[in-house]
Amino acid sequence: MILPVPLPAEAIANFAAQIPASLRRPDIQIDFAGCRSGAAWLDSDYETTLADAFVLDAGCRAEEEGYSAICSFSMSDSGVAALRSRLSIPVIGSAQSAFALATQIGHRFSVVTMWAPWAQMVREKIARYGLSSRFASVRHIDVEPNTKELLAGKEEIVFARLEQQARAAIEEDGADVIVLGSTTMYQSHSHLVSVLPCPVVNPGVAAYKACETMLDIGISHSKLAWPSPGVVNDGLFAPIPPLFDT
Repeated sequence: MILPVPLPAEAIANFAAQIPASLRRPDIQIDFAGCRSGAAWLDSDYETTLADAFVLDAGCRAEEEGYSAICSFSMSDSGVAALRSRLSIPVIGSAQSAFALATQIGHRFSVVTMWAPWAQMVREKIARYGLSSRFASVRHIDVEPNTKELLAGKEEIVFARLEQQARAAIEEDGADVIVLGSTTMYQSHSHLVSVLPCPVVNPGVAAYKACETMLDIGISHSKLAWPSPGVVNDGLFAPIPPLFDT
């Protein structure tokens, strides 16, 4: 599970906590990792390009290191296309997994996210994945995200705003499924499930279970769709020192 930004070990542990023991299997080891450097907020094309590059750097040797699958653990799906080109093992995107699940459990889904830059990223992903006809809306609560502490300490304010925007998506936009707009938002999932009249998709869990499914049925991405590169330069970013020791 690769996070698209550099993070200290305690922040990575916060992300890992969203896959509870009840959903983990004893035959599958899950490792979480951040990037050595690169993006911070994913608030612009500049940042998402950095994230793509450094997620590629973090995952390009995964197959030779013995990993069976990789997940880009962010609704940015950073580095997914490049890693599918570089690797033969399954490469999963959190947004693509969450959207695919949403289309199976409802007619139209809305994404509720933290702030405007991420809403724009959602619109771009919807267009790229050809899901416009199943997409009701994206709404945000205008709260700057915290990739280290996630929603801790802001539950009272953030949960209420997320609920308000989710209800508006249902009542005004015609959504019958809500997708959380970030893997940083998982702490709100149980609250929203308890108060909303429709399913709520946690993208981190959806992505993890998509990895499991692909491993169980022995399938991976098409190399006709993502051909392998003729020249490999995996060590390009090696001289860049990591921002955090993990």
